[in-house]
Amino acid sequence: MKTIGMIGGMSWESSKIYYQHINEMVRKELGGSHSAASVLSSVDFDEIERHSFSGDWDKIGDLMALHAKKLEAAGSGLIVLCTNTIHLVSGAITNATKVPFLHIANATGEAIKEKGMKKVALLGTKFTMENDFYTKILEEQFGLEVLIPESYDREKLQSIIYNELVKGVFSNESKEICLEIIRKMEAKGAEGAILGCTELPILIPDSEASIPTFDTTKIHAKKAVEFALS
Repeated sequence: MKTIGMIGGMSWESSKIYYQHINEMVRKELGGSHSAASVLSSVDFDEIERHSFSGDWDKIGDLMALHAKKLEAAGSGLIVLCTNTIHLVSGAITNATKVPFLHIANATGEAIKEKGMKKVALLGTKFTMENDFYTKILEEQFGLEVLIPESYDREKLQSIIYNELVKGVFSNESKEICLEIIRKMEAKGAEGAILGCTELPILIPDSEASIPTFDTTKIHAKKAVEFALS
């Protein structure tokens, strides 16, 4: 079993779910008392948040490279960045180490193609929805048509994520707002909805959405376990 290196803390609300999923999946695959060999390097999210909103992505890239090097030095056999948005600077990680890096958009694209879908909605932070680091992979490598919410709904998602979810606040009111956004995307032809913020699956149960949802946290964790056990 390869050691899974995780860069977490963005936010820790979802990082703990990564840890849970990864260990549950390893136990399911290997049985007995098995758990995952893993190393977690966790950031102070307040610093990441400040740099995100000021647009200092180079600084975030430097921080991600630093944590990736820590994971490499600790013997990690692969690196997982436990967040969607900060994949915007994933190149800083791949340039800093020789350890295989598992990109969350690649894992998500594979999961969507397995379902035979062609058109999907992407919900997440404004950084994820409005930049092309995520959608470009889905479109160019997997041939998907990616729909994003209208500006007003992007603002609502941004507010819910940064003012509530990353602080551990998961309200029914915000859940209903997100479910309504998904219904709007369904009306535009979306066959499924990518929960492209790792806190969103905590808020939105798949069973309550009008179309199938893609839990990027679980999808990414599954790909990490498959790689670690390969």
